Amino acid sequence: MTTSIPGDLVELRDAMRDFATARDWDRFHSPKNLAAALSVEAAELLEHFQWLTEQESRELDAAKRAAVAHELADVLLYLVRLADRLDVDLLDAARRKLVLNAEKYPVEKARGSARKYTEL
Repeated sequence: MTTSIPGDLVELRDAMRDFATARDWDRFHSPKNLAAALSVEAAELLEHFQWLTEQESRELDAAKRAAVAHELADVLLYLVRLADRLDVDLLDAARRKLVLNAEKYPVEKARGSARKYTEL
């Protein structure tokens, strides 16, 4: 079986739909289950950085980078699937969130600061 490689989020969403449908997994892909799976994959991503120094986390060797890339892909795939099941346009939601973040973190107050917007 040849799999087409998705080129954008819509194609990725559609590929994920086809993947799940072909395996009869839609019944398992409730928002709750997908959110839990997303959290597990994010934890698996974090595990690669556990105990590393800040500098070590910036200088991963090729094998570790490849493993991290796989976990990043898992996070993205579950996120796209969850958004699809909830009928959320991820790019639209991200654009809207960037606008909100810009309002909460104006450059003149937030530049160089790691403080939360409520503390600026």
